[in-house]
Amino acid sequence: MTRKRVAIIGAGASGLTAIKCCLDEGLEPVCFEKTNEIGGLWCYRESNEERDGLACVFKSTVINTSKEMMCYSDFPIPKEFPNFMHNRYVNRYFHLYADAFDLRKHIKTYTMVKMVTPADDFESSGCWRVDIMDRASNREWTEIFDAVLVCNGHHTYPYIPEFEGVKDFEGTVIHTHDYKRPAGYEDKRVLVIGVGNSGCDAAVELSRTAEQVFLSTRNGTWVLNRLQDHGIPADLVGVRRMWDLVPYGIRQAEFERRLNQQVDLEKYALKPKHHIFAAHPTVNDELPNRIANGTVKVKCNVKCFTKTGVVFEDGTTEEIDCVVLATGYTFSFPMVDPNVVHVDKNQASLYKNVFPPNQKHPTLAIIGLAQPWGAINPISEIQCRWATRVFKGTTLLPSKDKMLDYINTNKEDMKKRYVSSQRHTIQVDFITYMDEIASEFGVKPEFKKVFAQDPVLALRCFFGPCYPYQYRLIGPGKWEGAKQAIETAWGRMLAAFDTRKVPVEETSSLGFWLKILVVIVVILGVWWTFI
Repeated sequence: MTRKRVAIIGAGASGLTAIKCCLDEGLEPVCFEKTNEIGGLWCYRESNEERDGLACVFKSTVINTSKEMMCYSDFPIPKEFPNFMHNRYVNRYFHLYADAFDLRKHIKTYTMVKMVTPADDFESSGCWRVDIMDRASNREWTEIFDAVLVCNGHHTYPYIPEFEGVKDFEGTVIHTHDYKRPAGYEDKRVLVIGVGNSGCDAAVELSRTAEQVFLSTRNGTWVLNRLQDHGIPADLVGVRRMWDLVPYGIRQAEFERRLNQQVDLEKYALKPKHHIFAAHPTVNDELPNRIANGTVKVKCNVKCFTKTGVVFEDGTTEEIDCVVLATGYTFSFPMVDPNVVHVDKNQASLYKNVFPPNQKHPTLAIIGLAQPWGAINPISEIQCRWATRVFKGTTLLPSKDKMLDYINTNKEDMKKRYVSSQRHTIQVDFITYMDEIASEFGVKPEFKKVFAQDPVLALRCFFGPCYPYQYRLIGPGKWEGAKQAIETAWGRMLAAFDTRKVPVEETSSLGFWLKILVVIVVILGVWWTFI
């Protein structure tokens, strides 16, 4: 029987796992990558020509999620890699992944997909016409594929807001999309507009060499550190199933209290108008220090530009040499027939952010269209595992009406929870969303069954970090190494710090473990009631 051919657009974090998932399901992947390298966003490119129309990190960018939480579910990151990886390490991991599973031979580099439209016989076959161009020779051709996975990401098209007077401003204005490094900003007065991750990273970095950096925010933001108590990666503490046992309001209030205990955001002019779970937070370890030493000054929203500076909404003015817009992105899929996937103001009607509900045949899927409280790589992977099984016919989607009901309900829930913004149209909670997708094809862990077979493993999974490996314990794609990966994950996290042997004083820990045992027994009783 002829294998189904799947076109994959992009060889970044989503595209690479898409190739592997196709191979796992016996499909034939053909991945089209418009550049000469894999890695997508995490492949740093220096020249503007290389960056044209592409997402790209800063030269200095470090990922905000720790390695054990951001890895693919059957390929742990090497223990010697740092817990929060510089973009060089992230890209190196992608290369290791590609080599481990022999993915490169399925990638056509310097080749772009110009358009995807339903094939002439789509009504009966579900196939797609894919128009392709070789960027080196400009040769164009068309191929027919059984299915398509769109993996072009959502950090490609910068959002440039309109400001009164900006056309007359005599300084420079760029978007963080085009920012690379602080060279050229020495002794300048720089205004960064926007307090998302990119904006705060740029402000902190520029503050080391600029004369003064101003950071403008419309609503303020909650600022998180990468590390928790005792230097443990924060997501290893925060992304755990057990927190669902705590009422939402209590969790939110305690989270806010702890953040303000670290840095009083009101004193630092960062206090937002919204609660912590109502918007995507900012992760930055250095921003409070930069504000404290005066190299970064937080300002309110910009009212208008003058020839040599800006006027803020509170009436204050500043002379400015350079402006960096950290105003986010709009996402779109210009290579896909708009009758198939339509995007309006960063809103796309997709079942669980993946499948267009109006397809007669579910043979096209969007991968990686999510902004998680957590890591994106495991989300892209589980989306691909689900989509490839749908393509193969071993997993079925709900009816069109049920998918539309889900989409509409989800949009209403988003409106109730999140600040109204183009940024919050694809926001998801990591565990909730992973579980939703996992339930679609039978890989969500069933903890009562796991507890009956291996109580220690069940407790690790519920009370410990929700590692991606949990989604390889059962069902299609089960990985025999998943249990061991869970058991050894904490050791891999600690191994990254093991660069110098330090004498450790022995202390009695009996009292501590007795307290822990009592707490576990109490929580276990509550947990058994709720799962």
